[in-house]
Amino acid sequence: MGKSEVIIGTSAAGALEEEAYRLIRRALIDGDFTPDSKLSIRGVCAALSLGHMPVRAALRRLVNERALDAKPSGTAVVPRLSRREFSDLTAMRLQLEPLALTLAAPHLRLPQFQRLDFLVEQHEAALLATDPKGVRQADAGFLFELYRSCGSALLLSFLESLWLRRSPMFWEARWALLGSSLGRTPHRHREITKALREGRTETARDYLADEISMAADFLQEVMTFREE
Repeated sequence: MGKSEVIIGTSAAGALEEEAYRLIRRALIDGDFTPDSKLSIRGVCAALSLGHMPVRAALRRLVNERALDAKPSGTAVVPRLSRREFSDLTAMRLQLEPLALTLAAPHLRLPQFQRLDFLVEQHEAALLATDPKGVRQADAGFLFELYRSCGSALLLSFLESLWLRRSPMFWEARWALLGSSLGRTPHRHREITKALREGRTETARDYLADEISMAADFLQEVMTFREE
């Protein structure tokens, strides 16, 4: 085998590993798994139509990032947060997500506002239909549409890391959330969008922080946490 073939083979393997990592990470952020879900190499390979090597490497990366726990058998498990960890995560969200909104505000243009309006409508329609997957997708879509405009790749990576741990817990509690008065009430997304359009960034920050706090307070009461 020539040197060029080795380089091409290594590059292809790296690309497959990156693809597996990206897909699994996105599924965690999107809330496709609940806490204690087991991700076996064989199962992930079948789901992604990828080989064992890139999937094993991707799962190892996510374990190193503490997005997954590793069992002695080699199976990766979606971690269940303790009550203290959930409180810490909420505190970090309350600092970083309003910051991302503030940084994004000067960069929002008509296409972004049109996309935000669309996601608000999607979110409210999903609530009326009691569609937890639709609610989840519209909620994450709205917030990350904002955050991607913040201009800081580092801040965005921090937020994604927080959502890696947040989303499985929220997805597990979806029916309790949707069945509550909080869950039946539209998020503050419409008010956030209106405030940003009018240049009232501080008001939009307050709406976002209020939304994060109210959801976290409710979920502290209904979620099952890991014993500390």
